[in-house]
Amino acid sequence: MKIYNSREWLSAVTKIHQSDTFRKLIPYIILMGCYAFVVAYIELNYINLREKSWLKEITTVHSLLGFVISMLLVFRTNSAYDRWWEGRKQWGTLTNISRTFAMKMDSILPSDDHENRDFFQTMIPMFSKSLFSFLRSDYSTFMLDEDRFESFDLQSKHGPNQVNRLMYNKINELHQNGLLTGDQLIVLDKELTDFNNVCGACERIKNTPIPYSYSSFIKKFIVLYVVTLPIGLVFSMGYFVAIAVPFIFYVLASLELIAESIEEPFGTDSDDLPIEQITLNIEKHVGEILNERHIMAQ
Repeated sequence: MKIYNSREWLSAVTKIHQSDTFRKLIPYIILMGCYAFVVAYIELNYINLREKSWLKEITTVHSLLGFVISMLLVFRTNSAYDRWWEGRKQWGTLTNISRTFAMKMDSILPSDDHENRDFFQTMIPMFSKSLFSFLRSDYSTFMLDEDRFESFDLQSKHGPNQVNRLMYNKINELHQNGLLTGDQLIVLDKELTDFNNVCGACERIKNTPIPYSYSSFIKKFIVLYVVTLPIGLVFSMGYFVAIAVPFIFYVLASLELIAESIEEPFGTDSDDLPIEQITLNIEKHVGEILNERHIMAQ
């Protein structure tokens, strides 16, 4: 995710960064400019305006359709941003759940219980790591102790489910061994359930894209709208349509590209969520919480 100063106008206007829509649309903008110039040349030199006066009235249709296309693009970008923001809220929730769960285990487990503390220090961040890997479709195997976690298989199974299952099993084992009371078991159940809720919400965003028919219609609408613009505008703007039409195309197409960029928030684009950094922060914070008593005792 690109970090920037939102109050810096000069840099935003003058610099073309990697994800800038202008960079992606340059070939199409040039093509649209050439097309508009050819249309203007033909109409101004080879068409009798008196015989083809109806061509002027095409601008009326464009005026009516301009409102429609603007409403469609507003809805499109809002829907995409809602997906992006929902993804950010879910990973913010995951951070809070991980910290809270680590604090509860820190207060419950004795300071000299190194084995169980090390287990949760490993497994709590492991949930965010496995979810990160799952959302990026990278089924890499983490560095786990094969003797302790021999059933952990990220390559053929659902990683976050396996991590949460191991934590559930460990909590139940502690309860059966008398290290957890029934009330403490109930208190810890909330975070374990919330881990699954966050995973399900992220999967819903990843696996439910914007309907293809809607996205396809907007693209076709933009192209048809811009392609027919110079036909009517050339009589009032002359050869200036070769500049105006590409600019209009740039604005409309950029809104669609922005929506495409942010509607999948778990990817690797500069506008996507920094879930890798969030995962590292979770690991750091959980380690600080569960290791604090060890350090103080020493």
